[in-house]
Amino acid sequence: MPLTLFTWLLALSPILLILLLMLGFKWGGSKAGALSWLATLLIAALFFGAGPRLLAYSQVKGILLTLDVLYIIWTALLLFHIADEAGAVRLIGGLLPRLTADRVMQGLLLGWLFASFLQGMGGFGVPVAVAAPLLVGLGFTPVQAVLMACIGHGWAVNFGSLATSFQTLMAVTGLPGPLLAPDSALLLGIAAYGSGAIVAFISGGWRGLLRSLPVVLVLGSIMAGVQYWLVTHGLWTLGATGAAMAGLLVGVLTARLPFYRGQAPSAAPQTPTSTANRPAWIAFSAYAVLVILAFAVNLIAPLNTLLNRIEFTLQFPALQTAYGWVTPAESGRRISLFGHPGAILLYSSLIAYAIYAKAGYYTPGAARRILQKTARGAVNSSLGIVAMVGMAVIMSHSGMTNLLAQGLSQSFGPAVYPLLSPFLGALGAFITGSNNNANVLFAALQQRTAELLGLDVPLILGAQTAGGSLGSIMAPAKVIVGCSTVGIRNESEVMGKVLLYGLLPIVMVALAAWGLS
Repeated sequence: MPLTLFTWLLALSPILLILLLMLGFKWGGSKAGALSWLATLLIAALFFGAGPRLLAYSQVKGILLTLDVLYIIWTALLLFHIADEAGAVRLIGGLLPRLTADRVMQGLLLGWLFASFLQGMGGFGVPVAVAAPLLVGLGFTPVQAVLMACIGHGWAVNFGSLATSFQTLMAVTGLPGPLLAPDSALLLGIAAYGSGAIVAFISGGWRGLLRSLPVVLVLGSIMAGVQYWLVTHGLWTLGATGAAMAGLLVGVLTARLPFYRGQAPSAAPQTPTSTANRPAWIAFSAYAVLVILAFAVNLIAPLNTLLNRIEFTLQFPALQTAYGWVTPAESGRRISLFGHPGAILLYSSLIAYAIYAKAGYYTPGAARRILQKTARGAVNSSLGIVAMVGMAVIMSHSGMTNLLAQGLSQSFGPAVYPLLSPFLGALGAFITGSNNNANVLFAALQQRTAELLGLDVPLILGAQTAGGSLGSIMAPAKVIVGCSTVGIRNESEVMGKVLLYGLLPIVMVALAAWGLS
């Protein structure tokens, strides 16, 4: 189909519809995604020549992509709730502030390092929901607490939750992890400095920021470096987790230095008496098991071969629209049943449950509560992902994504587009509340636009997913979660400040992508 203003707007209309429904009418992702999916199906059939055969095969392919992502989401939430039900998460969070009475260091330990660690292990709103109340318990205002918890973990979203967002980026673009990982890690590493600096400023003002600047630079460099090394050595599932753990270790040591220990005692979060005397090593055991298993599966070749022996995939024929847009024959997303990151999370969850149960950390009915909380947390996001992946695959197979890319490439030259790319990813995450969904919506579009403009495709996709990571922290759903945990009823004040502060790391990524291009 030829590129005209009318056809370009038609191709854009599903994305505009999501914007309208989620921002204008305040619909949730699952409801807005379902209606947008239906609209995309009708537009593709009526205006872009997509026949029943093409639409049917595209949705089967979309379901396969969705299963690959949901395998991680469900098991990541399961592991978090297993640790949370045992009191391990609150115990870990309560131990950190006891190391120092310095307010800025407390803010960095909880709002930046601990929140990033939680994002690496669980994500999906967990860092805000857990870290914000702990910060309030230390004497920070509810607004400060939500701002720090939101901003602090933004750099860790892409490689957090066992790299769910990065897995989605690979699935949607069809490009391998080793090609995509370096640029994504580099740009997110740069954003880590911005996240830490903003947390320091919120907790201590300009004076606190200047005083803690050496700490921010050292910890930011350590986390950026560890993440880059891990993901460029095939361990992207541990990118954010390993980096945040390294940051926490060095941060704990730094907090013991006389200059950063503070002068007066500070009120620490109240740890329930039932968990106050529990050994810290048992609290950390769930995450230690995950790290050991992930490293073992990735680095021990015989074990890797054994677990990845059984894969599930489907073969798809070549598909063509009535206007001649062709999608070549290909195999669908390959899902390793026993070596998948979701499987590693499941093994870790079962072992962690056994450890906590043996230690007597669970009360009667714990297993039922864990499963109920996991299901509640995963169902809505799963429905939204199913709808939006289906929509994105229809757009790609009907030529709509290619038409949008042509329009963008003609409107923005190669000198300007790298500046735009992170903001497009951030917009997608802000709309949908998820970097996963942002990559589903825009990754193929950014890939095709970069190809048409002759730009470095991995760099543009790195900017897309880095922007999506940072944009996801500004999503209204996450802000509402944070506000609800600290008793803020009017989210508008917090929302405005999250947008103001949250744009700064995105600007850093945009300038870095532009400079690298």
